[in-house]
Amino acid sequence: MAETTVTVGTTSGLHARPAGVIVAAAGKAGVPITIALGDGKPVNAASILSVISLGVKGGDSVTVAADGPGADEIVKSLGDLIASDLDAA
Repeated sequence: MAETTVTVGTTSGLHARPAGVIVAAAGKAGVPITIALGDGKPVNAASILSVISLGVKGGDSVTVAADGPGADEIVKSLGDLIASDLDAA
């Protein structure tokens, strides 16, 4: 299992638009991916309702984990996406 912890780069947190970007990327990965806020319970990163329900705010730390072929690259890519400012146009 690959795992990384990153700081959320979007100042407004993972509201609908940034969460949608993350969910879309997780859905295309082809392996199960989870995201967790701090020490909280991991949720399916491909589920918009699950990601939004975490209540992640800008600057929070989240842990992304994946298991399966290419998990290291997938976790790094999704972690980089979460660390970026997804509200920047």
